[in-house]
Amino acid sequence: MNKKISKILTLVAGLIGLIGFYFFIRILMIGDEVFETDVALQNSVLSPFIYFAQILLIITILISVVFSAVNMVKHPQVLKRTLIGVGALLVILVIAYSFADDGAVMSMGKVLPDGEAGSISKWVSTGINYSAILGIIGFGAFFFDFAKSLVK
Repeated sequence: MNKKISKILTLVAGLIGLIGFYFFIRILMIGDEVFETDVALQNSVLSPFIYFAQILLIITILISVVFSAVNMVKHPQVLKRTLIGVGALLVILVIAYSFADDGAVMSMGKVLPDGEAGSISKWVSTGINYSAILGIIGFGAFFFDFAKSLVK
């Protein structure tokens, strides 16, 4: 990275740090008890801090997506591997969805409030199955790598 960009990034990081430090000091000076009771104070101090954090998060997401896309366009092999990985994850998602249950959500033999059967219950079950499948694959890869290193 050239020195000019490095200096600019250092200044931007320093500015973000100073803004965060400013909000930190404001919150410390006011104290915890006041925030619990005074809604106007919450809106005047905490709301700008939350907006600042949201803006930073959105900017970070946009920068990472743009740079990833540019990198994939510049390197077709990376794009190919990425598409294969996304395709594999989609296949696993389809498998998880096919095994998902759309029944009512039960706890100790009783249907939970708003735990009716339907598409939301099906997607929750899909998420649980998807996580379990990815966890099994991850543990399998870990143990395979561990056994491989023991053989060496």
